Formats: sequence, structure tokens, C-alpha cells
Amino acid sequence: MNYKDTNSMNKMLVLLVMLGLVTGCTEISKEEAAIDAIELDMEVRRFDQLFAKSTINELDNLKGEFPYLFSKKYPDEYWAQRFKDTIQIEINEELAKAYPDFSQEEEQLENLFRHIVYYFPETTVPKVVTLASEVDYRNKVVLADSLLLIGLDTYLGTDHHFYIGIPKFQSKNFRKEQIAVDVAAAFANQKVSKPRTQDFLSEMIYEGKKLYLMKTLLGETPLQEVFGYTESELTFAQENQINIWEFFIKNELLYDTDKKLLSRFIDPAPFSKFYLSFDNETPGRIGRFIGYEIVASYMSKNDISLKALLNQDATTIFANAKYKP
Repeated sequence: MNYKDTNSMNKMLVLLVMLGLVTGCTEISKEEAAIDAIELDMEVRRFDQLFAKSTINELDNLKGEFPYLFSKKYPDEYWAQRFKDTIQIEINEELAKAYPDFSQEEEQLENLFRHIVYYFPETTVPKVVTLASEVDYRNKVVLADSLLLIGLDTYLGTDHHFYIGIPKFQSKNFRKEQIAVDVAAAFANQKVSKPRTQDFLSEMIYEGKKLYLMKTLLGETPLQEVFGYTESELTFAQENQINIWEFFIKNELLYDTDKKLLSRFIDPAPFSKFYLSFDNETPGRIGRFIGYEIVASYMSKNDISLKALLNQDATTIFANAKYKP
């Protein structure tokens, strides 16, 4: 083969690659256009504002409109005191300052549910109710079939004084940018079944499937927000991915069923526990990151739908992911 033939072949290969990229981008554009075209009827009720402006005289009206927010075990006297409680009043004031308007957050939620309805057309778009939850950060959002509750007082900003005493690795995500992410996580928890086997690899892939679903549903949301990482934490995970994977392999952790691996690498924590000198420099939940990378590799190398992925077992995913960080 002479130089001219080689040069022509190189040009042809470049052209084919470019055509493939254009085709892929076109398919993505068509998909996003179809998602954008979905019309939603999302109702948002600001219970936090209504409660802040109410008195005992309006209690019956509030109970009638929001019966699920008033437990029958509490008498009316309890709510009468809540209206006048100084801590409740301060929460009301802080919410009024942080969320005088909810339109931007509503737009993000609508975008999320357009994606959900596109991939899961059987889904009912829930009624959204915002409220003050007395900083119940373990239940920041509650997603039911037709109702989505959002505790806005858990999204006042990382350094808000309400969060003094709460570990920083948790409060760092008490930001309004995490509202849609937390709702996507709640939806993912409903759609992805727990693994049948309890080994470390299956647990990582289980978490990876949820994160991959969240990333797909959240559209242009930055990846670090999906993970609940800072930019530097995501950079650390990406730059050290091969070292992390080699550690798991060298220590034969993939098929280990020791529950301590969950607290070391998957459960919420300030850092991951390799039991090495650099642990404090690592982001928490690094096993979820590796699981996401395995699932992303699997999806890039196999023609499979999002719904099919959620039902696929970890063994098949890992075998066909050909994951090589």
C-alpha cells in the first residue's frame, strides 16, 4: 500500500468516526426534543408559606386541604402552640428569605419528571408540597405515588446555622441544587431492586444502577451534583479510579460479603476507609462511584434499554461491561 492509499484510508476512517458522532448526537437531540415536548401538569403547593401565615382560626382549612400533614395523635392545642413557637417562627422567616419564589426549583422538577415520564410513561406526576420539617434531614424528600413532600428547611445552604452539630459531610448537600437530585434518588430507590447476592461487587453495581438512572433523568445536571460530591471530590475519584480498582482487586474484595465493606465504601461517610494514610483525602462512598463507572461502561458497550438495565443482574453487567479504568 502506498502513501496515497494510506492517506485516503485515514481520511475515510476520520470521516466514518465523524459520521458516527454526528449520528449519535442527532439521536440524543431527537430524544431530548421528545422529552422537552412532553407537557406536564405539575401542581406545587407552598404549605410552608400557608402555615407561616395562618393562625388557629385557619387550622380547619389547612387540615381539610392537607390532611396527610396533620397526625390525629396531635390535638388542636399542639398546632396552636406551633403557630406561636419561636423556633417555628424563625424557620418560617428563614424559608421566606431563601425561597420567596420557587419557580426555578419547580422548573428543575418539571424537567426531571419529563425525563421520568419519557422513560417510565406509566408514572403519575405527583402533587408537590413544600413544608418546614423541623430540619428532618433524614427525610428531606418523601415521594409517594401521587405526592411529593419537600422539607425546604433542609435546603437552606451548607453553612446555615440550623445545621450546627450536623456532620459536614451531610450538611454540604443541604443546598437547593440538591432538591431535584434527592427526588431523583427517591425515584431510583423505587425502581432499582436490591441485589439477590450480598457480595461487594453486587452492592457496588446496585448503587451504580441507581446513579446511572439518576444521571439519565437529571439531564444536564453536573455529575458531581448527582454523586453529592464537590468538584474536587469528583476529580479525586476520577484521577484515582485505577488505584481504587486495583486496591479492590488486590485485596480480593469484589466477592467478599463482609458487611463492613458497606460502611467503608458505600454508606454516607466523610471519607472512604482504605485503612491507609491518605484516607482523609478521599471522598466518601467511593464504591458507588466505581459501581457507576462499571454500569456506564456496560451501557456504552451493549445495546440495552434503561428499563432493561434496571432488571439486569450484577454478574451479567460486570461480565459484559469490560470495565478497565
